[in-house]
Amino acid sequence: MTLPTVAILGRPNVGKSTLFNRLIGRRRAIVDDTPGVTRDRIEGICRLGPTEFRVIDTAGLEAGAAESLAGRLRRQAMEGLAAADVGLFVVDARSGITTADQEIADELRRQEKPILLLTNKCEGQAAAAQALEAWSLGLGDPLPVSGEHGDGIPDLLAALEPHLSPLSAERAEPPDEPEATATDDATAERADRPLRLAIIGRPNAGKSSLVNRLVAEERMLTGPEPGLTRDSIALRLTWNGRPIELVDTAGLRKRARVEAKLEKLSTSATLRSLKFADVVALVVDATMPLERQDLTIARLVAQEGRALVVVLNKWDLIEDPNAAMAAVRDRLTSELADVRGVPCIALSALTGRKVDLLLPAVTAAYARWNSRVPTAALNRWLATALEQHPPPLAQGRRVKIRYATQTTARPPTFVLFANKPAEALPESYLRFLAAGLRDNFDLWGVPIRFHVRHGENPYATG
Repeated sequence: MTLPTVAILGRPNVGKSTLFNRLIGRRRAIVDDTPGVTRDRIEGICRLGPTEFRVIDTAGLEAGAAESLAGRLRRQAMEGLAAADVGLFVVDARSGITTADQEIADELRRQEKPILLLTNKCEGQAAAAQALEAWSLGLGDPLPVSGEHGDGIPDLLAALEPHLSPLSAERAEPPDEPEATATDDATAERADRPLRLAIIGRPNAGKSSLVNRLVAEERMLTGPEPGLTRDSIALRLTWNGRPIELVDTAGLRKRARVEAKLEKLSTSATLRSLKFADVVALVVDATMPLERQDLTIARLVAQEGRALVVVLNKWDLIEDPNAAMAAVRDRLTSELADVRGVPCIALSALTGRKVDLLLPAVTAAYARWNSRVPTAALNRWLATALEQHPPPLAQGRRVKIRYATQTTARPPTFVLFANKPAEALPESYLRFLAAGLRDNFDLWGVPIRFHVRHGENPYATG
């Protein structure tokens, strides 16, 4: 069933994102006292009792030339309204009706969409009295609400119901298949769960342009200004029948340079997206490739155990592609031993050249990240590796690795059963084993983890 959609609009700093978070029941959108925090459209699902609908949080509407930042933000917000069934026009009851509110109301009255007028921040009697001023906007009876405290939300849902219920009935589709058992449901959930792909990188590397190219629409705000993206924005697409959830994130600068509260909130949202991703596409500006911050981000991805794909954007500006790619691969080999063999995709989000190579590389990395090595094959390889390069001595005695097994995937994790504690096996030897696993079982570009257990082989017989 396709859910009806509600768009939240208004000038900056009237509490749109706070109301959005209240409706969806979690802090999805970044909230701060700074005007104009929200820039890209953020979507979420409101589920309150029998009521269920999609909510779109939009950027603050300001006057400006069409190609200015304010103009581009306004265009993004109005596109959100165009995609919605109902609009919520939010004004600030504390500050009263402004000239900007009146101009927005004039524009909204010209739209062929039902608009509900909300007077936000109506926590006290004074604010409730000031809300009466909103009658002058000509959008009907204003609804007093408080996104911060939840006041007036039941009245808002009651006002929305006549606009949403018919849409829900029209869009409801009967199930095509018979009711599944609990086991079938679990299997279907695993099969239908989208591959979560986080797009991460330094500011102004072209992350949002790449997302727009992948979804084939100008969904994310782009421009020459660095740091345009602030929230982590999730979008869905289907590639070769496979659902993929793209997450565009704010640029990650060096930690020492992140001082402003708003940038700290954006950075936290980016890191949270990384932790929940399956595959991370690290977007690098090919004109200044693999700076120290790029490598720091790549190491962070490896530490979190995510699959990694390096995207060399702006490749159309490179004069000698062969030399540039060789330099990148040499740097990756020397600096990122933990994810040796990470795939590198050279493309141009601006022109679309070779963007079609990215998703095949992502799904291949995801498959390697999910792969399992059969125990018999693993131990045949281990016996050969131990014979060619035995573990070093520990306190004058040889360390014996008796057996190995893979315990989990995502990332591939192996347990080594040895006659000595884990401290007896140096990191250099574990890196040697990891390199062998990558060579023999196609585990290129994904982190490999080892746990060493000291004791007898539990799989040994009589």
